[in-house]
Amino acid sequence: MMKKIHCFLLLFLAFHLTQAQYHQLSDKSSISVLTVGPGNNLNDAFGHSAFRIKDPVTRLDAVYGYGEYDFETPNFYLKFAQGKLNYLISKTDFNRFYQVYNYYNRSIKEQVLNLSEAEKQKLYDFLIENYKPENRAYLYDFFFDNCATRIKDVTNVAVNNSIVFNQPQDYKDATFRTLIHNNLNKNSWGSLGIDICLGSVIDRLATPENHMFLPENIYKFFEVATINNNKTPLVKESHLLYAKKEEQQPNTFFSSPLFILGLIGCFIIYITFKDYKNGKQSKWLDVILFSVTGVIGILLLLLWFATNHSGTHQNYNLLWAFALNIFVIGQLFRRKPALWFVKYIKLLIILLCLLTLHWLIGVQVFAIGLIPLLIALFMRYIFLVRHYNTLQQNN
Repeated sequence: MMKKIHCFLLLFLAFHLTQAQYHQLSDKSSISVLTVGPGNNLNDAFGHSAFRIKDPVTRLDAVYGYGEYDFETPNFYLKFAQGKLNYLISKTDFNRFYQVYNYYNRSIKEQVLNLSEAEKQKLYDFLIENYKPENRAYLYDFFFDNCATRIKDVTNVAVNNSIVFNQPQDYKDATFRTLIHNNLNKNSWGSLGIDICLGSVIDRLATPENHMFLPENIYKFFEVATINNNKTPLVKESHLLYAKKEEQQPNTFFSSPLFILGLIGCFIIYITFKDYKNGKQSKWLDVILFSVTGVIGILLLLLWFATNHSGTHQNYNLLWAFALNIFVIGQLFRRKPALWFVKYIKLLIILLCLLTLHWLIGVQVFAIGLIPLLIALFMRYIFLVRHYNTLQQNN
């Protein structure tokens, strides 16, 4: 019986020693930051950042990233819309990580961090602790707490907040919106959606450290960063692990917002011209315009006041997507609308003029794809004022 107990204790001790050794990095280990280039879809258009922990002695080669989410989360889409969706730290084998991004033809760059043995162990221990089920989740914020900013923050923890982030050689002052546009085609549906949903708060100048919400800027700033009172470069060496193969990009202009909304704008102007010539009103068109702009306005108000998204505040797209439009549609069905409704349409014209002023002086940048639609709305509202004034005079 005693022999069995001794054997059990020895096995138990050996197991825990093995676990301890597994978490202990050798002097041959290295920790690097991986920067993945952008993909072809909106959700991967800004790239990705992750840590690589490599130790040839223990045959460890793992990648930790902060960009995973759980589709099984209750009310997933509602929480996503509200800005209350938790993201997770992920862990995967480096070979699998490499094969996935190789398959999707996305570049992979590596920066080996210039850390001491104690700093490497501290960073690795932090990731292990962070990966525990009770610690994995964090409340994602596109600009201030994402897969890239977490790389910066965790690295700073490992070196006792001693990183000095110098400005890269090609650094230029930019707003948050400009930094987004640098990674997107301005005349794309993704860019249109972002420019409509995000408010004027992202048209303010980003600080140099704010630039690091983008993985590519993590790479650039890490390249010239220093630690230990500016004496030691943060990055020991850099490698290009996979170079993206050039692909021929299809011509997407005829499916772009500028083209599609241009056609819609021309159609609205054409109907407006016909109505003007015939002295009548195509009420079905006005019902559609007031419904669409009103619903979009309500959604933008909800994004501003009913969510935790930091970038949806002070959104002057509400000057064209006027939420009250949905509540005045009944006036369009009347043979002769109320006098206040004509004044209301004049207000809509003034709001479009204010929008133009906001754009010109840089309060907020709007999507270029909206230009044809805004012109068409302006002309339609002018026609409605003239049409209703004529009705009032004839009666």
